[in-house]
Amino acid sequence: MFLDALIKKPSKTDSPRWKSLLKTISWRIVGTIDTIVISYILTGTLKIAMSIGAIEVFSKMILYYVHERIWEKVKSPAKTR
Repeated sequence: MFLDALIKKPSKTDSPRWKSLLKTISWRIVGTIDTIVISYILTGTLKIAMSIGAIEVFSKMILYYVHERIWEKVKSPAKTR
């Protein structure tokens, strides 16, 4: 019904999955560095900060990839004049 109208059928112009995967990895590098820095500032312990960064890198990479693929299926709104 309503959601069906928002989901588009895949076409040859859609972004390939490998592009989503590379985007996921590059963003996680940036995000993990940020998490480690913030964790270090809050805890003052590099070991704890690195542990937090190691855990979140994998969980957020998986979540981002799924999120990206869902958004790839959403249709763009029709252009109006």
